[in-house]
Amino acid sequence: MARRRRSSTTRARTERPLPLVGPGERLWILDVPYGTAVDGASWHPAVKMHVYVGRTLPQHLAAYHPRAHTLGRFLENLHNDTPSPVDPPVEEFEPRQIQYEGSDAIAKRAAAGGRLFLLADEPGVGKTVTAVLGAVAAAELRGGSRILVVADRPAAITIGHWCRTIDALGDAGMEWVVTTWDRLEKVAAFPWDVVIADEAHALRRTTTKRWKHWVKVSGLAKAHDRAPFVIATTATPGHTPLELPYLAPGYAQVHDEPMTAWHRATAPGEAFADALERHGVGVESGRYGATWTSDPERRRSDLELVRGWLAAAEPPAMLHRAAPWGPVPISGLPVELAPAERSAYEAGWGEFCREMDLARRGRNSAQGRAALLRFRQKAGLIRVDSTVAWIGQQVEAGRQVACSVEFVETAADPIVERLRDSGLEVACIYGRDRFDTEAERLRFQTGEAKVCVFTTVASISLHAGESLPDGSSASTDPRVGLFHQARFSGIAGRQVTGRTHRDHQVSPWHIAWAEGTVEEQVGRAMVERIAAASDTVGGDTAGLAEVAALLGADWLPATSLTE
Repeated sequence: MARRRRSSTTRARTERPLPLVGPGERLWILDVPYGTAVDGASWHPAVKMHVYVGRTLPQHLAAYHPRAHTLGRFLENLHNDTPSPVDPPVEEFEPRQIQYEGSDAIAKRAAAGGRLFLLADEPGVGKTVTAVLGAVAAAELRGGSRILVVADRPAAITIGHWCRTIDALGDAGMEWVVTTWDRLEKVAAFPWDVVIADEAHALRRTTTKRWKHWVKVSGLAKAHDRAPFVIATTATPGHTPLELPYLAPGYAQVHDEPMTAWHRATAPGEAFADALERHGVGVESGRYGATWTSDPERRRSDLELVRGWLAAAEPPAMLHRAAPWGPVPISGLPVELAPAERSAYEAGWGEFCREMDLARRGRNSAQGRAALLRFRQKAGLIRVDSTVAWIGQQVEAGRQVACSVEFVETAADPIVERLRDSGLEVACIYGRDRFDTEAERLRFQTGEAKVCVFTTVASISLHAGESLPDGSSASTDPRVGLFHQARFSGIAGRQVTGRTHRDHQVSPWHIAWAEGTVEEQVGRAMVERIAAASDTVGGDTAGLAEVAALLGADWLPATSLTE
């Protein structure tokens, strides 16, 4: 007899209930790393974390108890009658006047019924403290108590940084949850009164899972009076107006339009582009969808137009303040190649040109991107020894060096290996799960390691004199930065320089290039454009076009250079 097929309803499994909690006991949520077995802790699908039931937490499990203001502690408090106590802060913190002024601006926008505020201060001005103070004010004005902070990676650094800031300022009786962009799905089911989007330029693409989760978390598609209040923080909002879909709620509100005029679930990017065009922005059709006009005069007027939408609102819906210690000093660092190195470089350049020409003829963008990637890796590998020698000289002169790289196997690893062979201690912040990122950062900040090699572009502090988590201060040795490879994106470059050039600490940066090569032309273009990227939007778009033309990659999607 034929076997009957089970219906989807029959196949559905009933979710396993949480363990029974007896009198005087507590359900403890534990943050146990994936693949780790810990006696007494069991993973539970209802919370997607490990749990333990008992009156107290055994000592061997205490290390896995999530810190205050994290998702794990939030879930634990939800499933118990009383919240877990919060440890007293290591130190108290008195905000600067500029941070109070920023939080007041956020509060005024929230009090006026606004739903979004763009905090676009320069790196190091103090956006984190300003955002925390502003979030508390906005929540109190709305009668809310639940605040979500979405921070950039690496989580081992950024989550702790935000949690310590909240502790130092005081949680104001609010429920705080600090998470990262790659964990948005875990918080999408909960309602939030205020959401802080740190490094909000991470939302430039509407075709990602991150964007879909953000729409839920931020209530982006909801009516203006039903959505959470969003504080978007970034010193570099986007390359073009088309990369600002996360600001659509603010734009819709200042134009007195419903969100349906700026967002469609089925085609969010297309809807946003249509809205920009409707309001006068130069949007054109391109091979890969909507593009920004290439007319320089139209671009200038577009920038003025888009900036004014939020800045000219009453009260203003954005704030951009330059760093009082001035712009980052940035210059080129020409490297003279030895004959053998130049021969290898020219061979690599010739191979790249041939591969790119074939890819262009076949309109094979994947092949073109791969060729560009290989050439950049080979070019950077040729200059490793010169980078190591320059770093050594800087350390001998009493400086600590932050070295930014884009590639691991052809840049980070060989640079670190050679530096250690020369007797230098190096802090490493690169490679997924290869290093304890916060421990490595602190090795550099305390001066134990005089050099830090890193791939991240944001959310880490490497500046002199920083207040450290234990209440001590970072070393006061002057910091100097080096781009082993020029960042094609002025936005990324601007973010990198802000790791050391911040909080009144002036830190010069240099872009290394092989003298007399296309690298030099690209590097010179980026020296000019990194400073321009601090504009609210569009500051380095011309630079991207120039770099693409130099590399014969102007036929590729713009994301080929920035991602």
